Amino acid sequence: MAKRGGEQPGLARSLVMLLANLTQVESGVAALLQVGDEKMQGLYVAKLVRSFCRSSSESEDEDTYEHVASVLVNISKVEAGRRILMEPKRGLLKQIIRQSDSVNQLRKKGVVSTIRNCCFEADTQIQNLLPLAEYIWPALLLPVAGKKIYGEDDRSKMPPELANVLSHEREAVENSEIRQQALEAIYMIVLQDEGRKAFWSVNGPRILQVGYEDEEDPKVMEAYELIGSLLVGKGEAEEDQEQGGQKP
Repeated sequence: MAKRGGEQPGLARSLVMLLANLTQVESGVAALLQVGDEKMQGLYVAKLVRSFCRSSSESEDEDTYEHVASVLVNISKVEAGRRILMEPKRGLLKQIIRQSDSVNQLRKKGVVSTIRNCCFEADTQIQNLLPLAEYIWPALLLPVAGKKIYGEDDRSKMPPELANVLSHEREAVENSEIRQQALEAIYMIVLQDEGRKAFWSVNGPRILQVGYEDEEDPKVMEAYELIGSLLVGKGEAEEDQEQGGQKP
């Protein structure tokens, strides 16, 4: 793939699609991850991510490496794959997340799905996720923020990477699966105390409140509500704890 990408993009694209099929089974994922070889483990994945991030194209027909998105989803379904993607020294997850604003829907969906899968490790890896907040929150919140223009008061409580985008009208993310998986990832992050504090710090609850008003898909609405119930429940419990009392 690496050798043919420039000279024979059609062949490289077919090889990526083949790899996406091979990694649908655990043995294929293990082979790609090079599990068991400490010196080589993750090398193939790093090369794939590099090709994926360097080859983005606004035309889906010319996107040789778009199906790497599916490979990344398959890899992140297993713990060993998530561990490699989330290792801070490699910086792979950061590179992947930055593809979340691609106009290519396969890339976009794959990136959000990969983030979601990695968030299954949030209980033990939250300290590796939060340093990527500058990239993670836009990737997860913008798809579920609706298309309304947010008021200045709301935007003043957000970091620039969110406030700037939400200051003007946007096209809604039509793919309901992307919206649902983004919300599922957010849910797993806010289950953690640090993640919940980080979510409040970017005015995340307000973004979900506005996005929910435009939502029509029942499954996505349920995902919004699940986060809402968590925030309310945790918020009340934390407030009660701070006051030193307990609810009857």
